[in-house]
Amino acid sequence: MADAVLAAPARLGGVRLVAVDGPSGSGKSTFAELLRARLAARGVRTAVVGTDDFATWDEPVSWWHRLVDGVLDPLAAGLPGRYRRVEWHAGEPRVGAEVRVAVPEVLVVEGFSAGRASIRPHLSALCWVADPDPESRLERAVARDGEDTRPHLTAWQRFERGWYAVDHTTGYATHYIPTPSPAAY
Repeated sequence: MADAVLAAPARLGGVRLVAVDGPSGSGKSTFAELLRARLAARGVRTAVVGTDDFATWDEPVSWWHRLVDGVLDPLAAGLPGRYRRVEWHAGEPRVGAEVRVAVPEVLVVEGFSAGRASIRPHLSALCWVADPDPESRLERAVARDGEDTRPHLTAWQRFERGWYAVDHTTGYATHYIPTPSPAAY
């Protein structure tokens, strides 16, 4: 995958933009970190921005303008980006710490809706990570986020199915990635 990313043209100014998308609990974050590490081992300046830094239960996708205005547009202009991360306190989202994003050679945006239609013209690669079994994905997500999130995650998965049916993300993926094995976690 690192070879494919480096062979692709930069389409976000001088930055190669990689979206790692797929349903919750499929292994997107794990894959994105593995890709970042492989690129870094080659000396490639790589940054990872997660959609979890923006999304909330109530705003699963409408936050996108914050990523565009704070990170994507500045990087396209050769300038560093920045945004305020969503942080969770007692189950409630709050505006958190500022995250600065230096201009990388490769920017990996990972998480639900990262490969949405509006960003596709700027992508060097769109990776789809999916485990076809929704029950195993739900159990991984609950194990990661806590049992008290199960009702939210169940509703989230319903929303995801509707989003992907309308956005057709899988049809535009350039790479299909199996869920990383449990040993990778």
